[in-house]
Amino acid sequence: MENQSILPGFQDMMEFGLVEALLGRRSRRFFLGAEIPDGVFAYKSKHEPVPLSELEKLLVVTACGGNTGWHNMIYRAQRYAPHISNYAGAAGGRTFPSAAGFHTSMTFFTDDEGVYVLDNRDAPAAADRMKDGSLNLNEVTDALKGNVRKIQEGRLRLPSEVPYVEAHNTWVANKPGTLLVFPVADLAQHILLSLCYMLQNGMVLTDDINKRAIPDIEQFSDIVDVNNNWNITFLEQLSLAEVTAELSTSCYAGALMLQAMGLGGWMFDGMDLFSVLGTSGVPEVPGLGFRYDTDARWPYPNPTGLEGVMEAFCPPHFPDMRAAVDAVCERKFGKGGPFNEGTPGNWKESAKVRAAAQVHDERFRECVALQAQYIYDTFGKFPGTVPSIFLLTYLQAHHLDLEFYDTFYQPGAYLRTHAEHMARWHP
Repeated sequence: MENQSILPGFQDMMEFGLVEALLGRRSRRFFLGAEIPDGVFAYKSKHEPVPLSELEKLLVVTACGGNTGWHNMIYRAQRYAPHISNYAGAAGGRTFPSAAGFHTSMTFFTDDEGVYVLDNRDAPAAADRMKDGSLNLNEVTDALKGNVRKIQEGRLRLPSEVPYVEAHNTWVANKPGTLLVFPVADLAQHILLSLCYMLQNGMVLTDDINKRAIPDIEQFSDIVDVNNNWNITFLEQLSLAEVTAELSTSCYAGALMLQAMGLGGWMFDGMDLFSVLGTSGVPEVPGLGFRYDTDARWPYPNPTGLEGVMEAFCPPHFPDMRAAVDAVCERKFGKGGPFNEGTPGNWKESAKVRAAAQVHDERFRECVALQAQYIYDTFGKFPGTVPSIFLLTYLQAHHLDLEFYDTFYQPGAYLRTHAEHMARWHP
């Protein structure tokens, strides 16, 4: 990484206030090299695009998805005390929250050089916290670099035109010189973790679409009230909302970082998520290249994964849903998992804390797998009514063309960090 200490802009960023970032957050779309060809804001930049430096990219991606040490977990649930809650999927915390600590998402990003994935959802703590609770940003970013992998050469192959990009973004999104960050969630895994959560709290699914109970669910009457139900559609819509919050807060953290760094950009959802993942069906528009399937019963193609990069916890990446359930349990209770006593932590007796969780035994796994396999068999995929892999929100970062803002806006359209960025970061 570049020598941060000699860059005055880096010190400006470290001293930038949270309130200033909150009040100064705006979508600032016009970058060096941009052009709006017509209308009231018709303008052509007099400058060539200026890509982000390696340090700038690293800091933005860290803001969106960096590991921030061991997370604190959930301490107690009345139903199964004195065991601690056993919901979390990962032991490490990140810059954004995730429902019950499930953390199923990975962070993808692209620039002129390539397409990359940051896979640190199961990474150990990036750094130990100091006595005052702070982290060393250098250690956090260094750890992040070790979890980044290049998966394609050149910018993401998705043209800035309708129908791949919404009409109001065709002039600006994914253009040369820009950095585009987009977290992607394994919604199938999230829903498996939700089924575990439900069973831990005394609930099972019922099929509200076909108006029937899950066949053979009564065999588990000894461990759960089989009449205490959530509908399939409720669970899947709730889970979709939860991962949407996870992805959006990831991008929002990055948006706040843009203010502190003096970079332009904005968070948005105006690109076709299916095309970005790779389900456009157009060879010239491969997107990320995720595997997908189609079925007359489904309104959209269903992306399930990119082999060796990110594979949803469902067929065809697992032979059946029982295998996917076992993989979820291994993530939770196996080596490096949040409920494995050998995983380090931030408590004075970390082994004792982690071992206090109730492990999902064979009967528990059978019950979860029965419900999950029913969904897969009934709807031809898992989950049944929402995509297996999901993305929604993007963060674009770029260097602002201040002359555009000086031409059209009153003073105050950008912050002092934007006004001073080139001098402080690129002396």
